[in-house]
Amino acid sequence: MSLGRIGANIDAMWSYKAFTNVNNKMSLVQGRMSTGKKINSPEDDPAGYQLARSLEKRSRGLSVALQNVSNAKAVLNIAESAYQGIMDLLQVAKEKATQAADATLNDSQRGAIGGQIEKMVEEIENIVNFTTFNNVQLIDDNFDSNFQVGEAGSNILNVSLSGADSSSLGIANLSFSSQGNSSASMTTISEAIDTLSELIQDVGEYKTRLNSKEMTLDSAITNTEAVRSNIEDADLVKEQMEMMKLQVLQQTAATAFTQANAAPQMVLQLFQ
Repeated sequence: MSLGRIGANIDAMWSYKAFTNVNNKMSLVQGRMSTGKKINSPEDDPAGYQLARSLEKRSRGLSVALQNVSNAKAVLNIAESAYQGIMDLLQVAKEKATQAADATLNDSQRGAIGGQIEKMVEEIENIVNFTTFNNVQLIDDNFDSNFQVGEAGSNILNVSLSGADSSSLGIANLSFSSQGNSSASMTTISEAIDTLSELIQDVGEYKTRLNSKEMTLDSAITNTEAVRSNIEDADLVKEQMEMMKLQVLQQTAATAFTQANAAPQMVLQLFQ
């Protein structure tokens, strides 16, 4: 520093410039720390910002697809539970029908058993009517929906659920008026059990496919977010260390600026 230069305090100018630069850097670091991102606008990194937005769009699309998978699984879980409930009733009905087909019973006793089985068939109808998802009937033989289970338009899973009502299972007109009718009804119920077993198996296959899709989507979301985070998110520990360094530089620049401004006053005092 030249003490002889009074008109242009070069040292003070350089100190002020250094002080301003440090403050600007501190402002940027504070911005990154407050948002948790090192790229807050296209100005920070145009290419990085565009790539981060593209990855964010993909991640959101995958997350929606994952929610769709969850919805599809919920539909299948409800349907499966209903199928199992109907299966329990059919198993009991089969036992009752086998009893009615026995030669040791008379027609009056078979009629009583038939009344019990009729109540079970009514309960099956109730289960079918109350098995819904978002007010949509699931097992009345009308459910056929496409679930979007991926980010591309072609990533769909068609879920079709067969009906489990008495007509679909062939048990709407059972008769136990005689041993022959009871035997025929027993066979009909047995066939209904076989049919329902296939429906439950179909649900299991759908769920297996959805579980696989769920794992794939989870992995894709995690990897996509990891790449986006690496591009866009700030390292807060690193930013904190940078802030501490800048605070030291700020104090140093402020001290240098104060000293540089004081120097001309010292020269003037020599002429007093």
